[in-house]
Amino acid sequence: MAELSGKYLVGVYDDDDTVLHAVPRLRKAGVKIKEVYSPFPIHGLDEALGHPRTRIGIAAFMFGVTGCCTALTMMIWMMGIDWPMIVGGKDPISIPNYIPITFELTVLFTAFGMVITFFISNGLGPGTHFHPRFDVRSTDNKFVMAIDLGRNSMSIEDISRALKDSGAEEVNIKQF
Repeated sequence: MAELSGKYLVGVYDDDDTVLHAVPRLRKAGVKIKEVYSPFPIHGLDEALGHPRTRIGIAAFMFGVTGCCTALTMMIWMMGIDWPMIVGGKDPISIPNYIPITFELTVLFTAFGMVITFFISNGLGPGTHFHPRFDVRSTDNKFVMAIDLGRNSMSIEDISRALKDSGAEEVNIKQF
């Protein structure tokens, strides 16, 4: 297996439906798929690859709640307790006056939090190595399925045959 480290078998597909139907067939045959690259999102591909449902919406909600609580706490403390000001004859702690700033901080915390969460969850922080580029056509008009040969117990010939049987136009070996 050490000699297969960094070697990938790459199947190039022409149609999104073909690659979508090929994934479950290959997984059922025992092939461990590293990733599928496509020029546009394919509905249902995450489930076919076995990726769990994302919990990023929960993170967004928590960042929003944090922003809202921070805004209200900050304004109530500043305008009502630490340095009370009467503006326009209104009560120093008047929640309706704080709504615009509360909304802005909620959106700001959510946006920055989601960007940071995206980078961390996808391994895109400083000093990380990006995935190798398997085939530049995957950004234009082809669909590329990458199979890490180091993680598969099947032979290269068996995986190549399974890729061809599932509708791959080309099957190549890439070394990274």
